[in-house]
Amino acid sequence: MIEIPVHDHTGKQVDTLQIDEQQLGGDVRPALLKQAYVRYHANRRQGSAATRGRSQTEGSTRKLYRQKGTGRARRGAIRTNIMRGGGVAFAKHPKSWRLRMPKQMRQLANRNALLAKAVDDEIKIVDRFSFDAPSTKQFAAIMQALSINRSCLLALTDTAGHVARSAGNIADLSLTQIERLNAFDLLNHRYLLVEKQALQQWLASPQRDEAAPEPTIEKKVKGRKAKEVA
Repeated sequence: MIEIPVHDHTGKQVDTLQIDEQQLGGDVRPALLKQAYVRYHANRRQGSAATRGRSQTEGSTRKLYRQKGTGRARRGAIRTNIMRGGGVAFAKHPKSWRLRMPKQMRQLANRNALLAKAVDDEIKIVDRFSFDAPSTKQFAAIMQALSINRSCLLALTDTAGHVARSAGNIADLSLTQIERLNAFDLLNHRYLLVEKQALQQWLASPQRDEAAPEPTIEKKVKGRKAKEVA
């Protein structure tokens, strides 16, 4: 069992939260975390970069002048990549960078990333956030009391309340819903700041699937349309 201290707003330890390592994968698995990180990063790519090659630019394919006898360098069509207004060498075309990963591996990676944070003492648990009104100064004081001096991920159940608005102007702090906690966000930040009750609910609830929807491509099969997952 891993014991994580629970603090109040002043940074004083008031309780501890015990987490079972087996519930988070037992041991930290670097290969699994890297695979999940690379997949998540690749799936965020739009893949719409496109440039025109020599076959897509306007212009004649006629040879500009004869090969020999002019004393000039050899020259072909006007659409070559070395001519002004010509095509681009090794032109880019839209493509999908999407990577796949089994659902159970994705869910395990999310929990294993939390285990990595717990092992490195990078989880800061607050007993309860209580803000009567949005206050950046009050939230900055909480972070200073918890010795959070690097990038931080704040996971909340409600991202539209006073706590979320208080953290909106803090540098190097990102806000997310506790239900959307994933390995990519956890590994991209040094600390995780979360309420005790919210973390307990996340650990007790079944992991949701954070996979983005797959694009569908329609193709004809024996005269009928069939949908194929790209």
